Amino acid sequence: MADVPLNPAKLDPFLEPLLDAPHWYVGFSGGVDSTVLLHLLRRWCDSHPGAPSPGAIHVNHGLQAPSDDWQRHCERVCQGLQIPLVCLRAEVSPGPRGLEAAAREARYSLFESQLGPGDVLFLAHHADDQVETFFLRLLRGAGVQGLAGMPAQRPLGTGRLARPLLTQPRSLLESYAAAQDLQCIEDPSNSDIALDRNFLRSQVMPVLAQRWPGYRQTVGRASGHIATAAARLAQLVPGPGTIFSVLGDPGIALADLESLPPQEVALILRQWLQGRGLPAPDQAALAEFQRQLNVADENARPRLQCSAYTLQRFRDALYLLPVFAGGPGQALSLAPGEVLDLSGPQGRLWLAQGSGGGLRLAAGERLEVAWRQGSERCRPVGRAGSASLKKLLLERAVPPWWRERVPLLYLGGELLAVGDIWLCDSSRWTASASPGEVLWQPRWERNITTAFD
Repeated sequence: MADVPLNPAKLDPFLEPLLDAPHWYVGFSGGVDSTVLLHLLRRWCDSHPGAPSPGAIHVNHGLQAPSDDWQRHCERVCQGLQIPLVCLRAEVSPGPRGLEAAAREARYSLFESQLGPGDVLFLAHHADDQVETFFLRLLRGAGVQGLAGMPAQRPLGTGRLARPLLTQPRSLLESYAAAQDLQCIEDPSNSDIALDRNFLRSQVMPVLAQRWPGYRQTVGRASGHIATAAARLAQLVPGPGTIFSVLGDPGIALADLESLPPQEVALILRQWLQGRGLPAPDQAALAEFQRQLNVADENARPRLQCSAYTLQRFRDALYLLPVFAGGPGQALSLAPGEVLDLSGPQGRLWLAQGSGGGLRLAAGERLEVAWRQGSERCRPVGRAGSASLKKLLLERAVPPWWRERVPLLYLGGELLAVGDIWLCDSSRWTASASPGEVLWQPRWERNITTAFD
């Protein structure tokens, strides 16, 4: 029986439960899949006056010569559909998993940065994508969580990622694009069979289709059964509780994994990651990480580097590392009443009125915000003597990935505060304010994902 052609009504069961979202966005590359989704969503919203007004997000990876032309194409399409478009440029550096994985990580990080609480990002993954993902993960030795496939919905930052076309075959999207005369981009890299997914798509799937024409539905059902089994397994083998570093990085205590067989440790790590919207690591990478954990001494820092995250041991726990873009930045300045955006996970910094002591600042004075160079010293208020900042950070168990990124507040070359961790016993520190005087204390809000709250 032929598939029913795509039309906006097909989205009803998926979209109606999401009507309360503040904003809807489409991840828009300009290719056939995302163009069809954007067009369908525009038509659906036009016939549902109470729906959020759709927007689009285009990520320009800058990896191919026509990248800027593709962005301009997306701008024209959105202008014609009267859909506001946000264009973002990704900084992509090849990592240990390759350029494609690095581009995906950068793209999802940018998507997450655009979503407010409750917002929904729609992506145009379809049934063929799901099948290809299943086989890719199968050939890489994925566990049950990986073979469960891409979820129709999952958390993404403070919002949600949703895939309304996940059960629809690629052929229906292509037919819709032709019937609606949609102008789409064709990425030349899609024909490069050196990429695993393209090889599966062009060389393997057509052979399967000749023998088993309904393989998409069959593999989809199998993924659904595996997802059910994975959920049940998660109930039978509950994951450990989440702990946090002193600066808020989420993690797992190694004590929760001790004395467990390797297979169960791997299962627990996968469940913990996937329960927070992160993809399961490849089996080979996870096995090597476990081996390093077993043989490393207590001062070593084994790490699991994946396309979407890094998991690293620090002292007696495994932590998810924040994704920093470049170094800590140049020196800045800050005055009362201002909020300083430090970018990325470093979050925001400001001065709040202190109670029980703080810094005296004269009218018009501005603090310099700088970063650790290696010779700083501070005598934290209440401590008997001064110590190097390196020693203080070690004593406080500040993770190594944060030590160069803790904002240091100076005035006239004197170190007054180390983030919101310590106020230094300086010429501007006082335990109590004079009548009518305001004292100031730094407040540092780190931008670490709330998926672990």
